[in-house]
Amino acid sequence: MQTRPHRLRTLRFVLAGTAAALLAGCTTVEQRSDGARAPQLTPAQLPAAVNRVSWGVNQGTWQQVQTMGYDAWLTQQLHPARAVLPAAAQAQIDALSIAAKPLPQLVAEIDQQRKEADKSADDEQKKAAQKAYQQALNNLAREAATRSLLRDLYSPNQLQEQMTWFWMNHFNVHAGKSNLRVLVGDYEETAIRPHALGKFRDLLGATLHHPAMIRYLDNEQNAANRINENYARELMELHTLGVDGGYSQRDVQELARILTGVGVNFGDTEPKVRKELQAQYVRRGLFEFNPNRHDYGTKQFLGQPVRGRGLAEVDEALDRLCRNPATARFISRKLAMYFVADEPPPSLVDRMAQVFRSSDGDIAAVLDTLFRSGEFAQSLGKKFKDPVHYVVSAVRLTYDDKVVLNTAPMLGWLNRMAQPLYGRQTPDGYALTQSGWASPGQMTTRFEIAKAIGSGNAGLFKTDGPQPVERAAFPQLASAFYYQTLQSTLAPKTRQALDQATSPQEWNTLLLSSPELMHR
Repeated sequence: MQTRPHRLRTLRFVLAGTAAALLAGCTTVEQRSDGARAPQLTPAQLPAAVNRVSWGVNQGTWQQVQTMGYDAWLTQQLHPARAVLPAAAQAQIDALSIAAKPLPQLVAEIDQQRKEADKSADDEQKKAAQKAYQQALNNLAREAATRSLLRDLYSPNQLQEQMTWFWMNHFNVHAGKSNLRVLVGDYEETAIRPHALGKFRDLLGATLHHPAMIRYLDNEQNAANRINENYARELMELHTLGVDGGYSQRDVQELARILTGVGVNFGDTEPKVRKELQAQYVRRGLFEFNPNRHDYGTKQFLGQPVRGRGLAEVDEALDRLCRNPATARFISRKLAMYFVADEPPPSLVDRMAQVFRSSDGDIAAVLDTLFRSGEFAQSLGKKFKDPVHYVVSAVRLTYDDKVVLNTAPMLGWLNRMAQPLYGRQTPDGYALTQSGWASPGQMTTRFEIAKAIGSGNAGLFKTDGPQPVERAAFPQLASAFYYQTLQSTLAPKTRQALDQATSPQEWNTLLLSSPELMHR
């Protein structure tokens, strides 16, 4: 007779073999030859559709869908009202310093801490003060990540939270650069989330005016006769037109000239602007447009002239970029890659791009076309989860609306799987395709995470403080929701493996590490 550890390894390999078979064919989706909208989803497809639109189906979300009907629920997700989180989750968010203090105050306090650390004459004291300053920055970034995860887990506006993550990744900034750890929470809260399902033009403008983006891509160093092209290049290559969007190196240079003077001001004083340009000066929060630094010459951008007149040139350039057909196609393809397939069907992308253009970049309208398409229905259950989707969906399924007290284990798991929130150094964001996340090492780590969650020993309910206490919260995955909704979606080999489990902990582990739960 096999021992339990040996049996668990055997069952794990059974599931791994099933996973390999599923992964081999999950990167493409059949195209509809007629380009028509999908028929009504079948009852068997509904849980998978909810799983894809949300951060992962669980009993609470499924009950909402059952009560409202899927179409009404989807409409509500596309056009959400203000989110009301469970009181225990909202209390954790309200207790964060990033929620209690406005960004200028946080920046001023952290900068004062840096200055005091630098002034210390004693080497040991200086080293300790600088370490404390770095830790303060780390704490602010951790607060932002904690708030983000709590909303992913418990917000009723699941699609808005998914799209917040998507756009944070699309308009990526790296928290490790300079003082971005103090900026990234406000960037997510004020530049991304309010526009995540709105007009793309508004979203693009909000990111351009936020100090996190300006500092990350060095535009505060961009001035007349001292051009820095970093932001101009990524604005076209990664944010709008795409690498094959039909622009030239000359367009990069001209857009960089348009962006001269767009910067930040973290201090209390304003620059001395030349008298004839004082009316052009703009300061909103930490954003600053300094006309002393702007190139007022006429530019030629994307085949048309741009008359030199200050910050208004930036708006003209953004309008031009957002209304370019290449942007409609680039954004539509990336959305389809995220929600449908690693290689999305061209027919679907074409229809989405048409809606993008006709609606002037209405993100919700483009997504409505995607979610009601035949290609979406055909792809359900075949999109491989990246680490953040795996971690969030596993916790949502395991604990439903029972609010975790400690997100630190989740943050640790994302670090182990090389996808920490705000941790991508390069501006291209994390990979949206299976090839970036399906290595043997990744799968081993996921099994270990499944074991930690399934055993109830993950630390998610451990309170902070000098004497941490872990509250009992054993997961009950073998619930009525599982038997009524999820069981029928599992492959025979997965169900066979589950039937061989000898304890609830082992059963939970096997379900959470099953091939089906690696996909959405």
